[in-house]
Amino acid sequence: MINRVYLAELERGLKQFPAVALLGPRQIGKSTLALTLANKLKKKVVFLDLEKNSDRNKLLDAESFFKAHESELVIIDEVQIIPTLFTELRPAIDGNRKSGRFLLLGSASPDLVKGVSESLAGRIQYIELPSITVMEAAKNSITANTLWIRGGFPSSLTAGSLSKSLLWRQQLIRSFVERDLTLLFGSEISVSNVRNFWQMLAHQQGGIWNAQKISNSLGVSGPTVKRYLHFLEGAFLVRSLEPWFVNTSKRLVKSPKIYVRDTGLLHALLNIHDYPSLLGHPVAGASWEGFVIEQIIQGLPEGIRPFFYRTHHGAEADLVLVKGIQPVAAIEIKLNNTPVVSKGFYQTLEDMGLRKGYVITPDSDAYSIGLAEVYGLKAFLEKILTSF
Repeated sequence: MINRVYLAELERGLKQFPAVALLGPRQIGKSTLALTLANKLKKKVVFLDLEKNSDRNKLLDAESFFKAHESELVIIDEVQIIPTLFTELRPAIDGNRKSGRFLLLGSASPDLVKGVSESLAGRIQYIELPSITVMEAAKNSITANTLWIRGGFPSSLTAGSLSKSLLWRQQLIRSFVERDLTLLFGSEISVSNVRNFWQMLAHQQGGIWNAQKISNSLGVSGPTVKRYLHFLEGAFLVRSLEPWFVNTSKRLVKSPKIYVRDTGLLHALLNIHDYPSLLGHPVAGASWEGFVIEQIIQGLPEGIRPFFYRTHHGAEADLVLVKGIQPVAAIEIKLNNTPVVSKGFYQTLEDMGLRKGYVITPDSDAYSIGLAEVYGLKAFLEKILTSF
């Protein structure tokens, strides 16, 4: 089992709030982490899996069930299956408002489950459990390249071979498209269209969002593809990286860039089997870019938000970190340990009033190129990111 650093954060949340929601994609390890914490707390636990009819039936009279288990930690897995449960939780919490009563595990973000934020405002903390990070992988003797090619789902990362890992990821994609989306959203989506949409995003990894172009290719309306994007974002599978508007006098790109968040799923969608195949594929650079962006976002200090920057005159940064309204770092991402820094990146530094920028490579030594400091990914995460 791969040890996750989020165990301590989850424990802190349960000490402060009546309810904690641990959110993330299916099969990312939420149940394992929850049970690990339950064993550590040495507290009596009631575990419900809402994919089981028998456990759903226990909540037909949720008020009585919660009353009967007031002294225990109630863990409810796949809580998004019964969205109305959140309104049942509010009176249960208010009737006995002590910390650590409920741990909710979900595969959909709160904005996809109507009324969640309103029902439990002030009573719940949301914690996202992402794919395994570079730092977690290193602590478990897994290289960054292995993490990049296989992605951060535990079963994919620890599979006995690359072929077994790829098969697992392909089955996860199939299960999500054919089963999970239907459970969440019913008949309002087309299984084949969603899969084709997801594959289109994979081929355009890191591309600027163009709803009209995609809708024309799929033969559906613009609002429909926006809804598909919303679904995949809400399931923690796709990320929209918004542009930073730093200077309204410049002609800026104002649409988000779209990334498949887990590169293992990205490679499975593109049928990329191994590391040599990845390096020879046109998506290699964009895959590395998305991988690095995801690693940085997962390690961001409190109050730092991620964006990208691009003007129609050539100024560009793959990632801009912003604190409040002030950019604190501009980052260029290169799949080359001897990178060449573009003129557009230096223009970005000038636009933002930054004295220096950062270039992240797979594993280069730290050195400077003009106003840019070059770091390998792991060194940047360890030495630089926490300083912002």
